[in-house]
This record gives sequence, structure tokens and C-alpha cells, in this order.
Amino acid sequence: MAKDQAKFLELCGEEIAPGASVEINLNTATLHTQTKIDVPIIIERAKKDGPTVLFTAGIHGDEVNGIEVVRQLIAKGINKPKMGTIVCIPIVNIFGFIQKSREFPDGRDLNRVFPGSRSGSLASQFAYQLTKQIMPHIDYCMDFHTGGSSRFNVPHIRITGQNKRQNQLAEIFNAPFILHSKNIKKSFRSYCEKNDITALLFEGGKSNSIDNVVSNTGVNGAKRVLNELGMLRSKFKVSSPKNKSVVITQSRWMRASTSGMFKPSVKAGEHVPVGHVLGHITDPYGKVHYWIRSNAAGYVINVNEAPIVYQGDALFHISTENQ
Repeated sequence: MAKDQAKFLELCGEEIAPGASVEINLNTATLHTQTKIDVPIIIERAKKDGPTVLFTAGIHGDEVNGIEVVRQLIAKGINKPKMGTIVCIPIVNIFGFIQKSREFPDGRDLNRVFPGSRSGSLASQFAYQLTKQIMPHIDYCMDFHTGGSSRFNVPHIRITGQNKRQNQLAEIFNAPFILHSKNIKKSFRSYCEKNDITALLFEGGKSNSIDNVVSNTGVNGAKRVLNELGMLRSKFKVSSPKNKSVVITQSRWMRASTSGMFKPSVKAGEHVPVGHVLGHITDPYGKVHYWIRSNAAGYVINVNEAPIVYQGDALFHISTENQ
């Protein structure tokens, strides 16, 4: 075998040869109807050895925009590498996708149970299978998410800011923003970091919705990273970034002081000064008029687009320190 020739790869008990295009299934569970629920995994391998990159979406089943990004990577053939291996799991939480729900059927958030357990809850058992059968073979991971509960996220990459290679790839991805945020305990991102997998978490758009700008940002960013890794085939062009990503090191949420009907007056991505009117809360009878003003100068990272809000609901996420 030539020095740079890839070797056989074993995933979910199947041996996958160099140069192969394979779809395998990771069994999630059996329903009460005895119907098996499988998670399709699409694997594309080059004959030449190289890194193994994982694209995931739908860890939260209602985050459809992330699923659309991975779908496009597959449909356009971007996932066929020049070297190495690309593994795509467009829908990790197949249960939630079917139900248009964030959670697993057991009510748990899959992104809070990693690395899982062989005998724990249904979500925990699935996380365990993913971490045992797939993740030991992964070098890099790009995980695509959206905002939840009608909250629209401006396209951005979330990283801790403490990993040099992760910082570099986040800049190469070139989303409009890079947000420094701590890893959440038992999240998929936290698991990746603890197991020396360089992971980028992409956020953009809102749940149960597809936004073309967000999708294009995700696809173009993925192409740039694959190009950096030497895996993108020459037929695909990488667009030159118009601007460097704005790096946000500190941010805060603004919450509703009262309940009522809500209308935001700014969009995600805008820069606002202190005191700028961000939105308006009123009541159905025209008696309450509450204007929400920015308490910091910065970029609006997230906007709640729900028409009805309750006191304490998160309305706007605003940067307070940028690089």
C-alpha cells in the first residue's frame, strides 16, 4: 500500500474502503409500534489519506436551517473529499425532526447528555452510541444550529477562544461574527473539546425556519474550512471574504420587563448605540406602551421574533466587548 493511501475505516461495525461512497444507519431505538428508527449517516472517502471531518445538524430536531446546510453539502457533492473522509449526519435527533420538537421523546435535550450512558435515558443511550461508534474516528467537526423559540441568531461561530487551531478555523470559516462562549456541561461541543476533536459550532436563523442567507453562510464557511484542510475538490470555488469576522468576547441578554405583544425594531447583525430603541411591548387594548432601549453599545446577535412575550423572556442578545 502506498504511503499516502487511505486505510479501511470501521464505523458502526461496517468496514468502509478508501474511495467508497456509503450510507449506513445508526439505530436510535424501536418505537412502541415496534418500528425501528435509524439515523442515516452519509460517508464519502477519498483514496488518498487525510483528516476525517464530521458535519452534524439537527441535534435539536426543530433547528431545520442547520439541516438545510448539511443537505446542501451533500446535494452539491461538496462532501466528496479530495483527500481523507467526510461524514455527514444531517439529522442527529430524528425524533425531534419528525415532531418539529427540540427534545428527544423522553423530554431531554440531547445536547445536555454527552457522552451519554449505555443504560441511561433514551437520549443518553443515543449519545453513548454516537460517541462510541462514530466520534473516535473524527478529527474535525462542524455542528450546525439555529436559535430556538422564535429567536433569530445572526450567523456566527461559537468557540471558547482558548484553542489556537479552533480560533484559526473559525476565522477561515468567516461567518459575520465569532462569539466567545464557554462550553456547556455535557454538551456535544464540550465532549469534542475533551476528546481533542477540533469543533466549530455554527449558529444562524431560528427554529422551524429556513433562511437562504444563513444557509449560504454555512455552506460557504464549510467550503473554506475544507479548502484549508486540503479536502475541497478543485471544481468548487471558495469565495474571498469581504470582511473579517467580528470577534465578540463579551455579551449580555436584554429581557422583557413586562408581558405583552412584542414588535422588534432592529434586525440581527445591526450595531446599536446606548439608548437606541430596540422594540416595543404593548397590550391588546392599547393601554400599555413600553419601549425597549439598548443598555449597551454593540452588535445585536439575536432578536426574539415572537409576537407574544412574557416578563423575563430573552428579547435581544447584544455584544458588549469586541476585538
